[in-house]
Amino acid sequence: MTNEERPPVVELSPEQSWKYLEHTYHGRLAVSVANRPSIYPINYLAHDGVLLLRTAPGTKLAEMTVNTHVAFEADGVHSDQAWSVIVKGTTRQLETSAEIEAADQLPLQPWVRTEKYRYVEIVPESVTGRFFNLGPEPVRS
Repeated sequence: MTNEERPPVVELSPEQSWKYLEHTYHGRLAVSVANRPSIYPINYLAHDGVLLLRTAPGTKLAEMTVNTHVAFEADGVHSDQAWSVIVKGTTRQLETSAEIEAADQLPLQPWVRTEKYRYVEIVPESVTGRFFNLGPEPVRS
C-alpha cells in the first residue's frame, strides 16, 4: 500500500495511544488557573497507567495544586508519518516516603541540572490519539 492509498488520519485506541506514550519521554503539560492557561515542556515516564513527572517548587507545581485538572500532549514526527496523543486527567503529588522511594527507582531524570525532587503523577481520565500519514494536499479536480 502506497502512502497515497493510506488514510491521512487514523484514530488510535486508548491502548495504542498509551504505547506511544510509553516510548516517548517529552511532552507538554497544559494547566489553567483563573482562566489563564499555561503550557510547560516536560519530560515524563508512562508507568503503571499514570504519567509521572518530576518538578521543583514554583509556578508549575503551584498551578497543578490550585487546579488538579490538566491536559498533556506528546507527539512524534517522521518523514512521512506523525502521531499525537492527548491525555486529560488529574494531578496528584506523591507524598508518602514509600511512594517517593518507589519513584526514585524509576528511570526518570530531569533534563536540566537542577534539583527536581517533587514527583507528580497524572492520573488519566481520557487518552486519545491520532496517527497521520503525511503527504501533499490532494489535487482538486
